[in-house]
Amino acid sequence: MPSFDIVNRIDMQDVDNAVNNAAREISQRYDFRGTHNEITLDRQGNKISFLGADKLKIEAMREIFIANAVRQKINGKTFKFKDPEPTSGGALKREVDIQEGIEKEIAQKIVKLVKDTKMKVQTAIQGEELRVTAKKIDDLQEVIAFLKEQDLEVPLQFINMRS
Repeated sequence: MPSFDIVNRIDMQDVDNAVNNAAREISQRYDFRGTHNEITLDRQGNKISFLGADKLKIEAMREIFIANAVRQKINGKTFKFKDPEPTSGGALKREVDIQEGIEKEIAQKIVKLVKDTKMKVQTAIQGEELRVTAKKIDDLQEVIAFLKEQDLEVPLQFINMRS
């Protein structure tokens, strides 16, 4: 029976490259000179930390990072930006969560969307992934096309297409 998996996976090397490129760009920009600004990646915690001198610099760092992430072909929905928090010394700190996997609520939403289309497919939640099976591969391709049109909170990849 044909099937495929719906996942949300991130290549941490691409994220590392985006962080390093953004840090290099920030160190070379004139408007950041003379202030302490940094971006760090915590691979184990799936977090990125921004440390900026003021709110304008934090926002500029965010835009620089997103631009570098897009160049690395990372979807912007992958990153969940928290509000900037003040630190000692008058600087601001912002945490960014890297979303990997599909949360249960979003998985249930995807299952409901697929069922509401009345296509002849079965969708099953398997941890942080979904498996879609059908009798015909054409039905699976319709599901993929349908889900690409939807505006979901996480980027989706479609892998392991089997016939």
